[in-house]
Amino acid sequence: MICTVIQRKTYGEILTLLDDPWIELAEIRLDLCSLSDEETENLFSDTDTPLIATCRIENTGEEEAERRLSLAIRAGAHYADLELEAPSDFSKRFRDLCRECGTEIIRSYHNFQETPSLEYLQQVKARCFRYGADIAKIVTTASSAEDCRVLEELYEAEGGRLVAFAMGDHGRKSRLGCLRLGAPFTYASLSEDLATAAGQYSFEEMHRKVYGSFRGFWRVGDITVPASKSFAQRAIICAALAKGRSHLHGYTPCEDSESAIRVAQTLGAKIRRDGTTLTIDGTGAARTSLEELNTGESGLLTRLCIPLMAVLNDRPLTVIGEKTLLQRPLKGVQSIMASFGVPVRSEKVPLEITPPLIPGNAEISGKDGSQLISGLMAALPLCGKNSTIYVSEPKSIPYMFITEDVLGKFGVRIKAEMEGDEKMLEEQDWSGCSQVSFSIRGGQSYKAADLDIEGDWSAGAVFLVAGAIFGKAEVSGLNTDSLQADLAIADILVQAGAVVSELDGSVCVSKAPLVSFDADLGNAPDLFPICSVLASFCDGITTLKGVGRLHDKESDRAVAILEMLARFGVKAQIVEDELQIEGRNLSSRIVSGDLLKGGSFTTRHDHRMAMALKIASMGADSPVVLDDADCVAKSFPGFWELFDY
Repeated sequence: MICTVIQRKTYGEILTLLDDPWIELAEIRLDLCSLSDEETENLFSDTDTPLIATCRIENTGEEEAERRLSLAIRAGAHYADLELEAPSDFSKRFRDLCRECGTEIIRSYHNFQETPSLEYLQQVKARCFRYGADIAKIVTTASSAEDCRVLEELYEAEGGRLVAFAMGDHGRKSRLGCLRLGAPFTYASLSEDLATAAGQYSFEEMHRKVYGSFRGFWRVGDITVPASKSFAQRAIICAALAKGRSHLHGYTPCEDSESAIRVAQTLGAKIRRDGTTLTIDGTGAARTSLEELNTGESGLLTRLCIPLMAVLNDRPLTVIGEKTLLQRPLKGVQSIMASFGVPVRSEKVPLEITPPLIPGNAEISGKDGSQLISGLMAALPLCGKNSTIYVSEPKSIPYMFITEDVLGKFGVRIKAEMEGDEKMLEEQDWSGCSQVSFSIRGGQSYKAADLDIEGDWSAGAVFLVAGAIFGKAEVSGLNTDSLQADLAIADILVQAGAVVSELDGSVCVSKAPLVSFDADLGNAPDLFPICSVLASFCDGITTLKGVGRLHDKESDRAVAILEMLARFGVKAQIVEDELQIEGRNLSSRIVSGDLLKGGSFTTRHDHRMAMALKIASMGADSPVVLDDADCVAKSFPGFWELFDY
């Protein structure tokens, strides 16, 4: 990335500059700009462009420098830069405030006379990190090419958390070369007459040298995500079971949700569409006498219907499906259904179930996912007696609570309790949950309801990641208080260094220097493909936990992701339950000629893989051709229109 140094500008002029979409990161020289306190606070709190707050002590004095930096940090500065020579008490207060406010720390060293020895500079670098730096900035003055080589050797140990280059004519190329070596960003002046040091490129010239003809930049606003099919399918089935007329607002069609509509109609529900509203006249959970039920390609719909049909249907029934569902094992379905007295032939579709479902108490394993448990939660309230489900080794926990939430909207009450370690209890971290129990009263009935279907965080994640890597994205229709597991992408992007904000109901993400991150995706396996793409453009080694959840999706996503990354030229491996990915930031890839490799790729007929491949292709050196682009219709039929595919 290019950090544009802004000095000798008024507040209004700075705002105008930051409106330029090509300004991706800016350093605000608080010691060289005449800004009031109010203007400083507004500047650092209102812009989506990541900003570095800098105020040199030599120009303002220690007390004033600390005051101005503190204003910017508290207002929301993404980075704050303090010279290494600052007094120790000032340094400690600065570090503590940055940690409190979530501001990344740059500790900087400048030598305007020479380039010291490598040994001395290594000590400087060590001091930067010892004094709290997230990024060490080391700038010397070069009198020869050898001085620049000394700075290059500093990168061997620190990689993407070091910005080191030289001033002067001999050091000019090092300002560009530092990106090749892994610096998260370099500096440029607004124009030649506003250079802050000898040898500094202007922004226009640096942009041309770094990005050249690269066309992967992506800035998009006002994308509205489709309805969450997780919510839509649950709501459609609940409305079909209800007595009376329900209205579901915000519905957008996709193959899986359309399959749920067909199932609802098969059960006897009457459905009318009016724009994005579904009007559903339910059956009151009327008994059925079906020989077979087609659940399309939806694993969720299939697992919802298996327990429900064991309650509603009066004879053995065969569940059939299509496409990738026919190859996907429904692990655990036989043992779990046997716990409630239902024999199931086969763990693959087509499969035969034999009613009735017998209520009672059972301990079942959740290691194979939450979808069948959601089906039991929907079915057991219709039985005559009470039941309790004790779920050990729970996975995809948020989706169980989505089921509880949707059932509650249709008048069905379930009491849930979680057990777990101290981390779960203190931080509400579901990864520490060891058991979930659901107490279900029998004899309940579904009541008609009117509700809005949430936007899909799984789809939104794709665009948010694109914005974080390639520019900026503004996505509407996402509920930031959602129970959807893929809401985790917001925290992941923050951890990776992107600028994430919420504005007028939209989630906005802006490009920033990206660093490796660690994430447990055991409860959000659909994020694996797009997070693997994100990791490919983050400096360092990213670890994604929860690989075991990937083998029985629309494809074996663990194999598919490794194959995708290998073909792109990204180093990755699976170690036990972790996917480890070695990434590199976008500007470093461009300058080094190390963009992802294009070519022909297989989606394995998996909609999540297809969307991830598209985002990755924006950082490839040649076109990426997919064998099955149409598979995105499973969840997001309008996806390609947003890219003029």
